[in-house]
Amino acid sequence: MDVTVQDNPARHRFEILVDGEVAGFADYRVRDEAVVVVHSEVDRAYRGQGLGGTLAGQTLDALRERGVKVVPACPFFAKYVAEHPEYDDLVAN
Repeated sequence: MDVTVQDNPARHRFEILVDGEVAGFADYRVRDEAVVVVHSEVDRAYRGQGLGGTLAGQTLDALRERGVKVVPACPFFAKYVAEHPEYDDLVAN
C-alpha cells in the first residue's frame, strides 16, 4: 500500500492518497500568519488503518517546514496535537 500526503492548495486541503486514490483530507484556511485546520476525515473504506494519524502528522510536518503556526480547530487535529507534544511549538497562541 502506497500512502502519501500532499497539499492541494486549490481545494484548501491536505489529502492522503492510498495507491493514488484520495482516502481522506484535512481542510484548512489561512488566517494571518497561521493555518487553521477546520475539518478532517478519512473515507469509511479506509478507516481503522491509522490513516488519520498519518494525515495529521504529515500535515503538521509540512506546515512546520513552511514556518507557519497552526490552529487545530478540527477536533481530531486538536486531540492529535494534545497527544503529540512534539507539535506544541506549532500551535498559535
